[in-house]
Amino acid sequence: MTLQGKTAVVTGAAQGIGRAIAETLARAGADVVVADIDPGRSQDTVDAVQKAGRRAINGKVNVGDWNDVKRLTDDVLKEWGQIDILVNNAGITRDGLLVKMKEEDWQAVLQVNLNGTFFCTKAVLPSMSKRRYGRIINIASIVGAIGNAGQANYAASKAAVIGLTKSVAREYASRSVTVNAVAPGFIDTAMTQGLSQEVRESLQNQIPLGRLGQVSDVAEAVRFLASDEAGYITGHVLHVNGGMLMA
Repeated sequence: MTLQGKTAVVTGAAQGIGRAIAETLARAGADVVVADIDPGRSQDTVDAVQKAGRRAINGKVNVGDWNDVKRLTDDVLKEWGQIDILVNNAGITRDGLLVKMKEEDWQAVLQVNLNGTFFCTKAVLPSMSKRRYGRIINIASIVGAIGNAGQANYAASKAAVIGLTKSVAREYASRSVTVNAVAPGFIDTAMTQGLSQEVRESLQNQIPLGRLGQVSDVAEAVRFLASDEAGYITGHVLHVNGGMLMA
């Protein structure tokens, strides 16, 4: 599954799943735009991409701002001439029970998770369509399929990302641009590491494989969907959750 000669933009790539995706794509041969709202946090990812022998751009971007997304996209196309792969990974949470959820917390999550995916996708599609090649992979979530108490805003945003994925896949299949989603379950990241041991054990008991996922599990799924081997797959949601959801 070589990505030699390909260029990738990974949003939210400073840490966690995004960083693992950026590093995995680089090891497979891709040059990577490490896109994040905080370029100071992104430098370690940039260094890792370069250590793998690939080119890297430390791209500051607020995915919830169309003008900022368009600026970064234009800069990358000017610098590298092409964008072959887009991974819409950037996302935030603002958890709380619905009756107590502030409107600004609802809007913030939708703005980054859904509108950010829309903006980034819209920005790269003209060049991909013109070249008749592209791989767009959106990071959804298991809660977009099953819901989760206290995460109505996050679950709604990720369910919407799944619908967006399928719609854009239908629109651009004729241009050889594939659009898929990876929906992680509960992954061992800084967020889950902050949970109590009791809560972590409760989560693990719900997972048939008996463990939380690793960021590498998600990154390898993205690498597959970005490869030529996945060229006949589009509009698909690849669930990476240890069997927690079987549909």
